[in-house]
Amino acid sequence: MATPAAKQYKTLGEEIWKGRAEKTNAELFALTYGALVVQLIQDYEDYEEVNKQLEKMGYNIGTRLIEDFLARSNLGRCADFREVGEVVAKVGFKSFLNISPTVTHGGQPPAASPTRASTPQPAAPGSSFTLTFDENPLAEFVELPEEALEGGLWFSNIYCGVIRGALEMVQMQVQATFISDVLRGDESTEIRVTLSKYLEEEVPVGDD
Repeated sequence: MATPAAKQYKTLGEEIWKGRAEKTNAELFALTYGALVVQLIQDYEDYEEVNKQLEKMGYNIGTRLIEDFLARSNLGRCADFREVGEVVAKVGFKSFLNISPTVTHGGQPPAASPTRASTPQPAAPGSSFTLTFDENPLAEFVELPEEALEGGLWFSNIYCGVIRGALEMVQMQVQATFISDVLRGDESTEIRVTLSKYLEEEVPVGDD
């Protein structure tokens, strides 16, 4: 059963998507991304390296998208990593791609008692959530050849980089990895996001 906060995030994601004037044509988007992956395969001739390049591209995109996301959503800092998962799934993916993956939360170590009632309790390293995609616009027209399956290609690995880059900009270092993909014959497409640590606010060089 959806919590009030989850419903609120779902509504917010839908409103941001509807308010976007510059919606990308889904078919064009999928074909353009597919051409990018093909070009990387030709350039590197190594599927593991292609995975790394896709993640790196996504990371660079994520570090830029987060500003637009925060400006449009007007959301403050999440109270814990569980809330991060809800926001990523219901607001982040919805507002940019018009999809809402299902979020499943992993076990979190118990939080210490707060010293102040108003102090949010951050999750401990090792906390995680899993995103399950019922639809994936990047893979609409894709069927992977046997060679790519054997080589270990994660076709939509750019998603992992986007998540890592965006969350790093809000002081969370995470690992985002595909654990299954229907393109590889799995029953579902899933990404697991695991919190590594919270980052300190960095003071620009020259500032006190």
